[in-house]
Amino acid sequence: LRQEPEMQRKLERELRLREGALKLLGACSRPEQALEAAKGLLLCNARVLEYMAELQRRKEAQLLRPGRDRRPSDTGPPAERLPCRGTVCISDLRIPLMWKDTEYFRNKGELHRCAVFCLLRLGAEIQDTPMVLVDRTLTDICFESPILFSDAGPDFELRLELYSAGLSGGAPQGSAPRKLATRLSTSLGRSSGKRLRAAMEGGPGSPPGNGGTAPLLLPTPNVPGPKFHLLAHAVLSLAEVQDGFRTHDLTIASNEESSGWVPLYGSICCRLTAQPQCMGTTVCSGNLQMRVSDTGMGTRVGCYRDQGEAEAGLEPVLTIAVNKETRIRSTEREGGGQPHGMAVTNRYGGEEVTHTLVAKSRAEAQRWLEAFWQHFYDMSQWKQCCEELMRIEVPPPRRPPAMLPRQGSLYHEMAIDPSDDIEAVTDILTRRGGDREPGPPPWLSLFEGHTPRAPSPSPPSRRPWGPPRTRSLDA
Repeated sequence: LRQEPEMQRKLERELRLREGALKLLGACSRPEQALEAAKGLLLCNARVLEYMAELQRRKEAQLLRPGRDRRPSDTGPPAERLPCRGTVCISDLRIPLMWKDTEYFRNKGELHRCAVFCLLRLGAEIQDTPMVLVDRTLTDICFESPILFSDAGPDFELRLELYSAGLSGGAPQGSAPRKLATRLSTSLGRSSGKRLRAAMEGGPGSPPGNGGTAPLLLPTPNVPGPKFHLLAHAVLSLAEVQDGFRTHDLTIASNEESSGWVPLYGSICCRLTAQPQCMGTTVCSGNLQMRVSDTGMGTRVGCYRDQGEAEAGLEPVLTIAVNKETRIRSTEREGGGQPHGMAVTNRYGGEEVTHTLVAKSRAEAQRWLEAFWQHFYDMSQWKQCCEELMRIEVPPPRRPPAMLPRQGSLYHEMAIDPSDDIEAVTDILTRRGGDREPGPPPWLSLFEGHTPRAPSPSPPSRRPWGPPRTRSLDA
């Protein structure tokens, strides 16, 4: 196939990235570097397996349809017509958490912290979200940046996988079954297939296959560093597309024994939109006679006086709606009684309005009729996505990973001695508000009978009060 060399290049690139991630993971000395390296390794593993499976699918399709490397809708009958592709966008992703009241409200118990991110799969395309650090101070996990998939069909399945790694480490990742490794490696070249098969068949102690319910990952050598585990997953399709915020069910795949466990509520909230190509691009354009000339069609037929008006983006002098209720019929008759063309009928209120468009030749009229038929088929497949043009957000440039924040909240940094409560609180809050002018903070006047201390030129040394413990400001 023509696209196989490009897929092979992608596969080789991911293999090189995987080797680099393994080396980086073994050499990392800072926690944020180790987390990003472990995340990159998991992402490379997922893409390698997906590219291998895509190559296998293309090879099987080529064997089943020899010599047919073109779109069937170009020349085939309507039964073989293919719908247009489209762009799918997921944004404003929220995953609510369900902490125990003693953990969140009373701030008791061990402060369990995890690094969490989402991996999203649509066909052979895999994308990820930035990593978020989660502890009991958060009520939900938020991924606000939109993620686009630009080559989706109406039968798409967007799989969302939530991964987590405890900052203390975890168990090794899973591996792909041997049967799958043997089968997929046959679709690659000798050198690539040999390397991939050797990588996939390694990993002693790998768990057996689970019937496809969990993602397949290449085995990871025993290198020090954090390990990401699947927390939960969900599958979204065309039925879930809606131009608004919506809640979807989440399938939990972990328990409290996992080192990266996070108390999920069991649902996700997001905005899932889709924009078929037939809604946002010109499908057909040319010269048709109907009092005015030169039309272009998307979700409507826009009529202009000349080509320059259309290229300049001006408003058309006449717009003919094209929707699921529109009827198209050919006006061609034998014997030259009627010129070649088509009649477009719409119902406005209780009245039917018909516009007759006349082409210069029979071939031109047939080209327009084929464009109409394809457009109606696209609308029947994309369903609610063709009722109106949905807004697709453009993701901002990805920023480099930020430094890990200091562990714990403000309360967990308070080591307060009962005999010196207010002075300890003053020191901590003064350090937190570093750009303030010298002098006592304004909130200190709320405490009766306390004399503010003068600011010290050098940070005072901590008194050996023993192990830190949490106390509230009410004390």
